Amino acid sequence: MARTASIERNTNETKIRMTLDLDGTGKADIHTGIGFFDHMLNGFARHGLFDLTVQVDGDLEVDTHHTIEDTGIVLGKAIKEAVGDKKGIVRYGSQILPMDEALLLCALDLCGRPYLVYDLTLDREKVGDLETEMIREFFYAVSYGAEMNLHVKQMSGINNHHIVEGAFKAFAKALDQATRFDPRITDVLSTKGTL
Repeated sequence: MARTASIERNTNETKIRMTLDLDGTGKADIHTGIGFFDHMLNGFARHGLFDLTVQVDGDLEVDTHHTIEDTGIVLGKAIKEAVGDKKGIVRYGSQILPMDEALLLCALDLCGRPYLVYDLTLDREKVGDLETEMIREFFYAVSYGAEMNLHVKQMSGINNHHIVEGAFKAFAKALDQATRFDPRITDVLSTKGTL
């Protein structure tokens, strides 16, 4: 069964079209109008081995906020839709990922309960053309759209580019792990019987 999602979301602030294949090969076609954000989403797709297309027409003449937040919302919803009923999946994923001097941890649970714990120390206003304060907004939007518990933590690092890129890659690897099937799990991995 294909674990894919195609979502279109149109508001007065953004128009977004996205497709996601959880069982892809890491192919990406990303166009948000924000170069460094495109780079991060490309890295997410490549390192998670997800096929991802993203086309965003956002109100960048205002600022990047709506484009980044709404892309996070749509990515979260795409993850939720593609995962489906969660029968047979591992559910939990975690990754400690090094990127030069930076070390990032991401842990997540596809539990149906949204929550974000975010602990990155970024001391620049921007990385490329991406405002660093928007990194938290993106992960928050993903966690709520996907209804996942998501922890993103910086363990070391001083270079903002490395910290942010490491966080996206760690998220990708943790999500790839959480969405894998385990033949020992015949239903959903929950004592409640539902997620």
